[in-house]
Amino acid sequence: MTWFLDHLGDVQDRTLQHVYLAGLPLLLGLLLALPLGWLARRYKALYAPFTAGFGLLYTIPSLALFVLLPAIIHRQILDPVNVLVAMTLYTVALLVRTVADGLGAVPEHVQQAATAMGYTRVKRFFAVELPLAVPVISAGLRVAAVSNVSIVSVAAIIGIPQLGLFFTDGFNRDFYDPIVVGIVACIVLALLFDVVIIGVTRVLTPWIRATGGRA
Repeated sequence: MTWFLDHLGDVQDRTLQHVYLAGLPLLLGLLLALPLGWLARRYKALYAPFTAGFGLLYTIPSLALFVLLPAIIHRQILDPVNVLVAMTLYTVALLVRTVADGLGAVPEHVQQAATAMGYTRVKRFFAVELPLAVPVISAGLRVAAVSNVSIVSVAAIIGIPQLGLFFTDGFNRDFYDPIVVGIVACIVLALLFDVVIIGVTRVLTPWIRATGGRA
């Protein structure tokens, strides 16, 4: 506790850096996964290659990706953009299947009713299909959020400032206080991300609250 209080400013700075590196890719990944998931659902021939192909991105070791990306996107190795790009790829890898399956869970009769009411395909997607898919997408987003918080810490090995630096600092000095602080901070941050996603989901799905969570 003494070490934490003595380094409170560093903890706050690195927490904000961690939020940026884990949170922004979560939003960017979702924006990219929505059209990709829609395509995978709309065209059956694309479902398998899209879900399997993007899923393979998640098998790339994070450290290897952090090291290789600077050469691919022509950035300095210590540039946070490398981490943002890598984490966006991982988020897309997790969410494409989730979006496709969420849209696929929308009952056919609901889609037909919307079409009969004069909804165009685009309007039906935004007004009917996407809102009904929110709970499924939210579940995938919660997994991606926890994953991002965890993977971002690996970037400390190449010197990117965030909570992971407490791990490398502690290991290098054989000193456990910063390691414990880093672990607790990552857990708390992951929980906060989860709470925010749950809160946004509740706001976007008022009909679930109205029925007490019943389908």
